[in-house]
Amino acid sequence: MPEVWYSIVVVMLMTYVVLDGFDFGAGTLHLFVAKNDSERRQVLAAIGPFWDGNEVWLLAAGGALFVGFPRVLASGISGFYFAIFLVLWCLIIRGVAIEFRSHVDDPLWRSSWDFLLWMPSLLLPVFLGAALGNLLRGVPLDADGWFALALFTDFSARAPVGILDWYTVLVGVFALVAITAHGAAFLTWKTDGEVRVRSRALGRRFYTGVAVLWPLVTLGTHLVHPGFFPAFVSRPLAWLLLALALAGLATALRGLIRGRDLATFLGSCAFLAGLGTATAACLFPAMLRVTGGAGAPLTAYNAAGDPHGLRIALSWFLVGFPLAIGYFVMLFRLHRGKAVAADGEGY
Repeated sequence: MPEVWYSIVVVMLMTYVVLDGFDFGAGTLHLFVAKNDSERRQVLAAIGPFWDGNEVWLLAAGGALFVGFPRVLASGISGFYFAIFLVLWCLIIRGVAIEFRSHVDDPLWRSSWDFLLWMPSLLLPVFLGAALGNLLRGVPLDADGWFALALFTDFSARAPVGILDWYTVLVGVFALVAITAHGAAFLTWKTDGEVRVRSRALGRRFYTGVAVLWPLVTLGTHLVHPGFFPAFVSRPLAWLLLALALAGLATALRGLIRGRDLATFLGSCAFLAGLGTATAACLFPAMLRVTGGAGAPLTAYNAAGDPHGLRIALSWFLVGFPLAIGYFVMLFRLHRGKAVAADGEGY
């Protein structure tokens, strides 16, 4: 049962990354691909039907973690308390900016909200990428399974560690570049005219950046977590998921070059999902690694909830998850085609 719930948590998190990732990327790019009010409303029209539903997957992943691994959730929330509040404030400001931006027909009002959409959209992938870097590097768990982290220490990735060091910043930058490329792929698919042309051009640049940074992050991961790649070699599932990521990246790049917009976006989705799940497959069963602490790591086995409760929760998950997937399939079907900027107060 712990293996099943570990897989559920990973699937929920990767669904969040893929879905909310494209509107984070679109928000990061919108000041550059949209040069006037009509074009910016077109970007907002592209993400408008999806962004709030996408964020629900983060809550669902937190709920799955609460049910499956309450000790991991409790320790992580207390240890990353400040970072979590930064993420929450960014999510709130970003949502308010999307909804309030077109309520007043005034250039200063709209440009202010445009900036407040851009900044959190840029920061959130960095924060979430840095969080992943902390999980890969490890945290200083004590004997009771708790930890506290300074924002940064000496940036060496050696104990005593902070939230930010050279490795977590590198992973954060890689996450920003990958998510921005994902947003470019989405805008290329969902928009037309000059916005599509600019998104496609920027998508090529950012996917080139992904191809350059990925080996650097791989090398950094080997340096801070020497056991990561031995685990990868011995796990066939990780090989299959890595192949999915590589195929997705190749498909996205080829789609941008040949003008195949949907293939570009689906390739980008496959890249993010494959890379994230391959990472989780290599980390299993560890959920919170230890570095510089006196405690033992929290794993899928020693941090799992009550087996009876997990079985009952699984029965509800098997009902709820297909309904959620069906809702998103219907949503994308209802809003198929290119996004059109609305007149008046709407997107």
